Amino acid sequence: MTYKLAPSILAADFAKLGEELGRLKDAGADYVHIDVMDGMFVPNISVGIPVIKSIRAYSDMFFDVHLMVQEPIRYIERFKEAGADGITIHYEACSDVDAALDEIVRVGARPAICISPDTPYESIIPYLDRVKMVLIMSVYPGYGGQKLIPETLTKAKNLREYITEHNLDVDIEMDGGIKLDNLKTVVDAGVNVIVAGTGVFAGDLKENVRKFKQIP
Repeated sequence: MTYKLAPSILAADFAKLGEELGRLKDAGADYVHIDVMDGMFVPNISVGIPVIKSIRAYSDMFFDVHLMVQEPIRYIERFKEAGADGITIHYEACSDVDAALDEIVRVGARPAICISPDTPYESIIPYLDRVKMVLIMSVYPGYGGQKLIPETLTKAKNLREYITEHNLDVDIEMDGGIKLDNLKTVVDAGVNVIVAGTGVFAGDLKENVRKFKQIP
């Protein structure tokens, strides 16, 4: 299976974000993954609308914006205006998932939905005909330094089988603990969008991207 690489800028040098985005494009990365945390749905706080608006001027790459925020419908239009190309909402963070997806479509962004490690994939089956991508968190969102939770690979495999059986055009993205030594296992589970942070930005970025885009 072919797959796309979406480096997470949380692992980038924030003092040089514009330069880092240029390096990602030159290296051949496919998306820029941007995690937005509100300190409520997850315990940490990260980048927001002003940062996305600022770095948009430095890159024409696809901005894959992951909203780890409570009731994201409140901010969807503003994130799109700031430069988001795709917007991912958490199933667990929405009181009305349909309304949030409607809003993403209304503003012209690519709709996607995310599930945390303990959420069964069956929970989002009703929305699969409305999204272009499902993001499976393979670690608990909002905490760094975690290892990939093996059970999430089974979830990805089962979801891929469901998508294939029902002839749906939906990507599966995975985020959390993905390294070169487990990349093949992740892709073999049916994941076709890979989020990686320190594995891309630590050391030789161009060489890291090359390695991540070649299944071991």
